[in-house]
Amino acid sequence: MRDISMERVNKTREKILEIIESPVLTHEQKLTNLANQADSLMEVLELPEGLDELLNTGIDKQCICDLCEGHAPVRPRYIAPDYAKFMNEGCGFLQLSAPADLYEALNSLLIFYKHVPSVTNYPVYVGQLDELLEPFIDTVDEAQAKKLLRMFMIHIDRTVLDSFSHANIGPKATKAGRLLLEVETELEHAVPNLTMKYEEGVTDDAFALKAIECALHSAKPSFANHAMFKSELTEKYVIASCYNGLPLGGGAYTLCRLILGNIAKRAKNIQDFKERELPYVLDIMARYMDARVRFEVEESGFFENHFLVKEGFVARDRFTAMFGLVGLAECVNILMEKEGKEGRFGHSEAANDLGVEIMNIIDQFNSSHEAPYCEVTGGHYLLHAQVGLAEDEHVTPGTRIPIGEEPKELIDHLKVLNRFHKYFPSGTGDIFPIDLTVHKNPEFVLDIIKGAFRQDLRYLSFYSSDSDVIRVTGYLVKRSEMEKLDSGLAVLQNTTGLGLGASKNGHILERKIR
Repeated sequence: MRDISMERVNKTREKILEIIESPVLTHEQKLTNLANQADSLMEVLELPEGLDELLNTGIDKQCICDLCEGHAPVRPRYIAPDYAKFMNEGCGFLQLSAPADLYEALNSLLIFYKHVPSVTNYPVYVGQLDELLEPFIDTVDEAQAKKLLRMFMIHIDRTVLDSFSHANIGPKATKAGRLLLEVETELEHAVPNLTMKYEEGVTDDAFALKAIECALHSAKPSFANHAMFKSELTEKYVIASCYNGLPLGGGAYTLCRLILGNIAKRAKNIQDFKERELPYVLDIMARYMDARVRFEVEESGFFENHFLVKEGFVARDRFTAMFGLVGLAECVNILMEKEGKEGRFGHSEAANDLGVEIMNIIDQFNSSHEAPYCEVTGGHYLLHAQVGLAEDEHVTPGTRIPIGEEPKELIDHLKVLNRFHKYFPSGTGDIFPIDLTVHKNPEFVLDIIKGAFRQDLRYLSFYSSDSDVIRVTGYLVKRSEMEKLDSGLAVLQNTTGLGLGASKNGHILERKIR
């Protein structure tokens, strides 16, 4: 452990006092922030030379971001337990037997969630709920089952206090899945996030349309291309956090991101970017991630001591890590301007082609880098189109087209996206607010999903233009809660603050309505 300066200690103490005195943080939010400040005093990782100037600088110059994971990671960032094993066998550590009916199944899951850690301190994956609950759904009558599911989802919304928590349903229709969609349509909650694994020919239209009805009311579920994900990650995958494809029974050690627009600012021209600046930053971020992974596996003690590992709900060799990026649009536009070329990302064939060239360089680098302890993904990290931070300004999530610059026609928008979704097994996605008239014709959205997935788009999200619940970048918030926070009132969920920042800096409320 390396020493740090007293100046840094005292600055941290000032931040701690600000947190303690904050009028808008709940007690639980204060505890989380205080823990992060304690972690910030640590220096234990073997950091690559050159990292400091790329990481520890202002957002307008920062080229690498570690997404607030801390200086001494105590657990993997994202954990995706095998909840089916828990439902079948119970848990010795929690002194829970396998449930016998719907009452016990829901109670057991709620207890288990309290003990699943993550970077947010809440479970980022709460299970394939329809499959988990289907064996128990007929242990009570349908009215009682729906009432119990309603109470279960309210409990999650009030105790799992951020919408990075994510549930899955599909691809096959189930009674439990249908009832869950009915409940979520009525509740219009931001937590948990929800994805339907959709596969044409497997997911029947009636089930998909019920999910679309729910999405138009509550901005969820989103729709994942099940055939695409399972071809890359096998059937044993989950969608967690924002839209992250991860191995079931494992997860992700870490997620760092490249801020591509700022890397482009460092370059003289396109050639300099492709041959010198981008490879330089790629190498440093990969070695920084290597150091984080090694500390978690070799020093943190998580994989030796946590009951999730000891009882087989997760396994060390089911973990990988996520090599993230944002700002491809800004990167392309900056480089085009430096070359004196016309055309912007999303609208110019030359600009889009440059985006593909950049992605190929990143993909080839990642495929050749030998990542430690990532056996489940062939000894390599997974590329991830990261969704952004509240403080991001002029930084477009992943490979999206910037808000305000969306193509006029949806089909043209989708044709750009299908050039980029293929690169990201651990997640990418695009968001479309839908005009109110679609409530009368949800088949319109289903046709979009079918057509897009046939063209290898990976993940799509929709919400009604008048919905209180909206999708920010990958997570959900309520407009009404953002308004409360903006007026100086405390709110229950941590992600509301992130959404408020994104509404001001990222203009998320100004997306083109389809």
